[in-house]
Amino acid sequence: MAIKRMVWNETSYFGEGAISVLPEEAKKRGFHKAFVASDRDLIRCKVTDKVLDVLRQAEFPYELYDNIKPNPTIENVQTGVAAFKKSGADFIIAVGGGSSMDTAKAIGIIITNPEFSDVRSLEGTAATKNPSVPIIAVPTTSGTAAEVTINYVITDVEKQRKFVCVDPHDIPVLAVVDPAMMATMPKSLAAATGMDALTHAIEGYTTKNAWELSDMFELKAIEMINRDLRSSVHNGDMKAREGMSVAQYVAGMAFSNVGLGIAHSMAHTLSAYYDTPHGLACALLLPYVMEYNADATGDKFKYIAQAMGVDVSGMNPQQYRKAAVDAVRQLSVDVAIPQKLHEIGVKEEDIPKLAASAVQDACAPGNPKDATAADIEALFHKAF
Repeated sequence: MAIKRMVWNETSYFGEGAISVLPEEAKKRGFHKAFVASDRDLIRCKVTDKVLDVLRQAEFPYELYDNIKPNPTIENVQTGVAAFKKSGADFIIAVGGGSSMDTAKAIGIIITNPEFSDVRSLEGTAATKNPSVPIIAVPTTSGTAAEVTINYVITDVEKQRKFVCVDPHDIPVLAVVDPAMMATMPKSLAAATGMDALTHAIEGYTTKNAWELSDMFELKAIEMINRDLRSSVHNGDMKAREGMSVAQYVAGMAFSNVGLGIAHSMAHTLSAYYDTPHGLACALLLPYVMEYNADATGDKFKYIAQAMGVDVSGMNPQQYRKAAVDAVRQLSVDVAIPQKLHEIGVKEEDIPKLAASAVQDACAPGNPKDATAADIEALFHKAF
């Protein structure tokens, strides 16, 4: 077997009330002041206050940074770097979904590796020399798993593209996965981020770099998402939301280390052009990409179908591959994900340039079946 590498957090906490460990963990590490990175919607909805209240009660100093938007931009990162330098903080607490955590990772990397301050040079596997400023990640959605990954994604508004950065130096030192932080997610966000987690699990399971250890995590994540997503969305059930908080983390443990595929490449492009929420884009595109990849995945769709609750007894490959796609599509329908790109504002005349951008995305090479720009263009048309 070729040499494999798996990178995970040094410490993670799970369960309702887990944010109570923040002051103690910060003090144990010798930290003195927190730079809390969180987006304005979470602050307005008082979600970030749950963390700030814990810090206030412990009389732990902090400064709040809120110039973070969905699909965070180079400007969000650069103003964050400047704010961190002025703050006197010595670590970052990222409170939010992928946007907050991705912004925090880029800020933390640039503070310790200032030669990358243009942000664009971080694309791909940049040769950073120093670990990020220490980051404690507190996710508020059940989807991105950025608290356990070595990836982050930044939007280049000027060039209308998203770029993926992959760097073991950016992984948070501590993840605090508290389902109470996810309790107020609206149904649409719970659905989109949950389907993003499923996309991570399925693409991570079928990517070219997948292997036994990553397969174990991804299959379990698929099973848990199928079990808990519907109830998490429709009932706001805390047990289901806790299950989803763990499932998305488990998926992240694997995909971060083995890569993804063209569902993510295509979703990144939609977010860059239309500011489409990432999870929604992944959710809509996943069944179409699965159909495209099916004949290049061996018997893996059999096990995806099983994890999605399908009895595959007696099925031939064509049947269990269709069953896997159908089960994923049904879950998407059940949580009210739009099924066609025109429903979310995509313009058909933009498809050629969307495909040209997607084929250049860092996730594309991991797809189990090589895809040209023409292949991706055909998929966009099929999903339109």
